[in-house]
Formats: sequence, structure tokens, C-alpha cells
Amino acid sequence: MPTSPSGPVAPADTSSAVTGAGTPAPLPPGIVVAVDGPSGSGKSSVSRAAARALGVAFLDTGAMYRAVTFSALRAGVDLTDPAAVAAHVRTAALSVGTDPQAPAIAVVGADGTETDVTQQVRGAEVTAAVSAVAAVPAVRADLVLRQRALIEAACAAPAPGARPGVVAEGRDITTVVAPEAHVRVLLTADEGVRLARRAQQDLGAADAASVEAVRRSVSERDRVDARTTAFTAAADGVVTLDSTHLDFEGTVAALLQLVRDATGEGA
Repeated sequence: MPTSPSGPVAPADTSSAVTGAGTPAPLPPGIVVAVDGPSGSGKSSVSRAAARALGVAFLDTGAMYRAVTFSALRAGVDLTDPAAVAAHVRTAALSVGTDPQAPAIAVVGADGTETDVTQQVRGAEVTAAVSAVAAVPAVRADLVLRQRALIEAACAAPAPGARPGVVAEGRDITTVVAPEAHVRVLLTADEGVRLARRAQQDLGAADAASVEAVRRSVSERDRVDARTTAFTAAADGVVTLDSTHLDFEGTVAALLQLVRDATGEGA
């Protein structure tokens, strides 16, 4: 059930958007699953696996913030100047892949040339800078509108072989981007477990030194991100899924059970 990239996502018209929240349009036919959670909760890998199981698209909203951060860094934008950051992001076009088998992301140049940045956006330089970019309200307003457009497209015009719908994950996906999603989940775990998982993923080891290195990085990102979005407690109507005592397969199964309970899908 492959899904294909959605194609270039043009900069959004945010002239009437103050925070990016706005009023979401009614959902088109299809299932929308929104997964939020703190760093190291596994929301990206779990959401991607759930999308594969459901046969729907997968949207990594965090990758979009990372891609515009990559673009701003390469353009030499002063990331301490919110106006400059917002101005650059308004002109930055992205090509966002929603295939859960291979969710690529690319920056689109003025001539239409796409530069695949799927791997680069996970590097240390972007990781250290992305929170500063994401903290700019105009950037969030812009990307929220783009993300909503991608969700709508996945439901209304799925790729060949895919079912209408999407599993979308991100820090504010359940409350701001897709508050009307059919299933909204806060995926979390005890801090020690999350840090060990993140250390294993990023550094290939979960020993004390690796966990401490990740703790410093994650704590700072969480501190900055918490200024603009809440991701440690479930909002009204959002179900908390605690994966502290679950392995990866068990967490995916638990998420699919929540989808099944709410919609009958994924049986």
C-alpha cells in the first residue's frame, strides 16, 4: 500500500492567522490519527509503523520544522532575528513525502529543483537550531496551515494503493494542527526510558554517558519548545498512551487498538 510524496508544499498565506490555531476545516472522508509527545517518546517511529499497518499516509510535522531550519541555516539567516526567520520561511517551499515506507523531505529551490534533506535535517546542526525557528509564532502559523493542507490531501486524494487517511505526529498535532482528528493520542514514557531510547537511537548506546549526553540536549530542546506548545500532559479529549513498560511492537499494537476502539479501523 505505497503512498507517494505529496509534492511541493508552497508557503502558506498566514495574513489572517495569529498563532496558527485558527478554526480547522471539517475533516474530509478518511481517518486522521494525531500523535503528540515529548522527545524520546517514540512518536515518529510508532506513528510510522501504525500508518503502515493502517495503509494510510504518514506525516512527520517535526521534519517540516527541521527542513525550514536547514534552509534558513544554508541561507545564512540570523536565527536570533524572528522577523528574518519568518521572512525566510514564508518563501521556503518544501516537498513532503507521506509514504510511511520512506517519508522523504526536500527543500524546493526557486527553479523548482528539489534537494533531498531527509538525512541532513537529523544532523547536530539542525537539531541545535530547530527550537529557535519553531519558537517564532509566524513560522508556526505558516507550517500549521501547510500541515493541515497535507492532512486534507491525504484524506481527500490518497496516493495509489493507499486508503484515505493519515497518521500525523508532532509536538502540537493533537491541539493545534488537528484538534478534530478521529483519534488523538499523547504518547509518553518515564523520562529515564525516553532518554535511554533516544540515546540508543542517536548514539547507538544507552550507557550512562550516552544517556547524560542526550539528557542535556533533550532537556534544552524541551525547555525551549515548552514556551510555545504543551506536550507533557494530555489536553481534553486526548488519550494518554504510556509506553514505559511496552516494547516497540507493543506500543504500536496499543496505538492500533486505540484506533480500532474509536473507529473500527485497523482490525
